[in-house]
Amino acid sequence: MSRNQRVNQPVTHRGQKTRQRILDATEELFGEKGYEKTGIVDICQKAGVALGTFYIYFNDKKAAFVELVKELNHSMRKEIAKAIKGISDRIEIEQVGFRTFFDFVKKHRNLYRIIRQAEFVDEEILHWYYRQWVEGYTRGLSKAIKSKQIRRLDPECLAYCLMGIGDFLGMRWVIWEGKVPPKRIFKDIMTFIRYGLSTTNSLDQEHKKRFEYKTK
Repeated sequence: MSRNQRVNQPVTHRGQKTRQRILDATEELFGEKGYEKTGIVDICQKAGVALGTFYIYFNDKKAAFVELVKELNHSMRKEIAKAIKGISDRIEIEQVGFRTFFDFVKKHRNLYRIIRQAEFVDEEILHWYYRQWVEGYTRGLSKAIKSKQIRRLDPECLAYCLMGIGDFLGMRWVIWEGKVPPKRIFKDIMTFIRYGLSTTNSLDQEHKKRFEYKTK
């Protein structure tokens, strides 16, 4: 993220609403038309604000894009944190977290397109987006490993694996079909995760037998 990308945070309620209208417009336009084909004038027309108003909050289109990615990241993590608050069982946390993630993607159908564009608009914000996810996810998984709720695996690697599951299944059902995964699919997702994270000896032994068989 370049240092000259100025973003001014509004201090009044009216200013906050105006800034949010601009971000909502960028989310829609960057998702539907793409970053390159969207101009600041387009954003202003969609948001219903004057050109000068845009520059009160952002000094260019890239600054608005970067702020949008941050906003989406913050909003999603906030919703998940709220949904799992008070839950101590790690498998239940995964279940509620995945369900909340799918619901969020359904409300923000342009999320995938926007994040994929970040690779070309500002690669640093793409890395930031995923680091924010991984850091928090890793802390939670590490805590569950220490309390022996889940199998002892590298927590960062595990975080990326679980994020990959959510990412691709969200694309398959929410983006392509416009709905959260059906109950039977969600049940299979959680069965896969539950067995993968389980600490039970029977599962560990079964895994060991299969590994030894394949490596003979």
